[in-house]
Amino acid sequence: MRLVQADQKTQQYLRRMLRASSDEFMKMALTRAIKRYRSNKSDAFALFPDSVEKAERLREIREHSLLHIEELVKEVKDRAEDLHWNFHLARTAEDALDYIGGLVTSGDMVVKAKSMTSEEIHLNDRLEEVGADVYETDLGAFIVQQLKVKPMHILSPAVHVPREKVAELLSELLGRKIEPDIGGMVREVRALLRQKYIDAKVGITGANVIAAETATVFLIGNEGNIRLVSGLPDKHIVLAGLEKLVPTLQDAMLQTEVTVRYANYKFPSYVNLVAGPSKTGDIEKQTTYGAHGPLETYMVLLDNERTSMIKDDVYRQALYCVRCGGCLYECPVYPLTAGHFGHVYMGGIGAALTRFLSGGIEEVAPMAYTDTQCGRCVDLCPMKIDIPAIVMKLREELAEKGYVPSRIVENLKDWTGLEIEPGST
Repeated sequence: MRLVQADQKTQQYLRRMLRASSDEFMKMALTRAIKRYRSNKSDAFALFPDSVEKAERLREIREHSLLHIEELVKEVKDRAEDLHWNFHLARTAEDALDYIGGLVTSGDMVVKAKSMTSEEIHLNDRLEEVGADVYETDLGAFIVQQLKVKPMHILSPAVHVPREKVAELLSELLGRKIEPDIGGMVREVRALLRQKYIDAKVGITGANVIAAETATVFLIGNEGNIRLVSGLPDKHIVLAGLEKLVPTLQDAMLQTEVTVRYANYKFPSYVNLVAGPSKTGDIEKQTTYGAHGPLETYMVLLDNERTSMIKDDVYRQALYCVRCGGCLYECPVYPLTAGHFGHVYMGGIGAALTRFLSGGIEEVAPMAYTDTQCGRCVDLCPMKIDIPAIVMKLREELAEKGYVPSRIVENLKDWTGLEIEPGST
């Protein structure tokens, strides 16, 4: 049965990969994007040559943080509640969905930004079941939401969509001809979403990093939408994985700097720091919560098997990831297929995350055997995550559990001349 499941998953996966690799529009968009990414990153590193040294320091901080995660969770909970956050530790995806779903009512307008973790638990589906009207506001996320397709990059979810396709989408949405001029299209989306921010009752964001000592959420952005999502609605909900915790404010600042350099920016337009609901003390120095910004803020930390990953020396490395996205642009497979090389999370790093966080062992088999093991991702990763070692461990686990696709077994027989039974290691 497991072999049949693996074969079915692999066949479906390969069909998607083949369709993607023959998509001329996707090739055009990715070629443009990768060229710009490399040029931008080169400029950023030329201006800030100490970025590599800072990344080495950050790796030590992230490893220490994961090995002391329960202590950090307790610390951030205590500080968050002291600062009038509503704090919730969700051990499972369903727990997070129930909690956040309970904060939204039918008819609510919900705006979202910087929310890859919400993709992991399929939060939009739950919010729509409740009766909410949900809008992604990051430009790329808005595009893929309206196209009803999956995100294709963790930072640039619409990187596979060329300007010509975006113009077609906006023409259909707005009921008039929109030219494929990037600046003009950005202005059209700005105008379309402006009223949504004002009407929204709930704003949902993720977090790039959270400083435990001050319960401060760091949100990196360029578009300005994150400030509106986190600042205009009555409720601001932060959904983030446990791995986003670091001990101090200085640690979080260091991670912010390293992330933006490796994500190909000299520095972003915005870094938002959120440490609780809006407040004022202007009348008799009495602190009153709920001023011009949100009346209520919620910090939802998600485990969802992260603590299981932390216990494993190899798999734990995947949680060092700062989500810069560089490994995808430099991968030999990703430029041919975009996010079809993956499930919710993509690429070699996505294989380990998929195994634990968003699909399980059945979804991993085709991803693990698509990875080329070239190691280019390790050289370019700020955290030096050993993705080839992670993928090899995944292959060993797949073999032990009988999830190796038949075509892989047949290829091994052809290459080695040995009789290999499915399920053998």
